[in-house]
Amino acid sequence: MNLSQAYLEWEQDTEQRGKQEGQRQVVENLLLARFGEVDSQLAAIIQPILSLPPQEYASLLLQLSNLSREELLTRFLN
Repeated sequence: MNLSQAYLEWEQDTEQRGKQEGQRQVVENLLLARFGEVDSQLAAIIQPILSLPPQEYASLLLQLSNLSREELLTRFLN
């Protein structure tokens, strides 16, 4: 059975969106655990965090417990 190119592209897109949503949930949960809530300012930095290159993204997640809210907001909102 041959799958059409459109189906293969849809499948890849769906997988990619699922991975992105999973990463978003990880970041949201880490921010929630670290700061007690995810307000509008913290929510605004989620996409910039997700847009980091993989090595920077991983490094930031490892540093998150040591960063203050102000440091984090300054890094991504300024």
